[in-house]
Amino acid sequence: MIIEELTAEGLDAALPQLAALLEACVAAGASIGFLHPMAPGEAEGWWRGLEGALRDGSRRVLLAQSGGQILGTGSLALAGLPNGRHRAEVAKLMVHPAARRQGIARRILAALDEVAREEGRHLLVLDTRAGDAGEPLYRSLGWTEAGSIPGYALASEGPADATVFYWRALPR
Repeated sequence: MIIEELTAEGLDAALPQLAALLEACVAAGASIGFLHPMAPGEAEGWWRGLEGALRDGSRRVLLAQSGGQILGTGSLALAGLPNGRHRAEVAKLMVHPAARRQGIARRILAALDEVAREEGRHLLVLDTRAGDAGEPLYRSLGWTEAGSIPGYALASEGPADATVFYWRALPR
């Protein structure tokens, strides 16, 4: 497996696999901003909407690939305001349901740490649904829970879910 950065120039070629990855993760219950079932074209439209951020460098997206297939992705949203240029948000970490429990998310997170260091960022934040399968992973990697907000994210079925916020300081 290799981890590579997605560029604006490479977006069109990767788009079918990226849209399929997002749809598969949402269908499997991932709380990554979308509700199941997704509307036709919604996943592709979201990925296309990142092109400007990929071009201007405010979003750095990494792809985990094997045999030409995208198995997972994660990104850093770089804070742009003057008082936030030391931090970034880990966003849209997803691994295809058929490829989970193989260390892919762990490898993506390690690579995102390196990208953050390259960008001069040493404080990372993320949020996830309370009780999500990612929480033990984040804790094992040294992320600290900052708190939670009940009813933060709508769910495909049932009541809105609580979201837990985490932070992690990178060694300098």
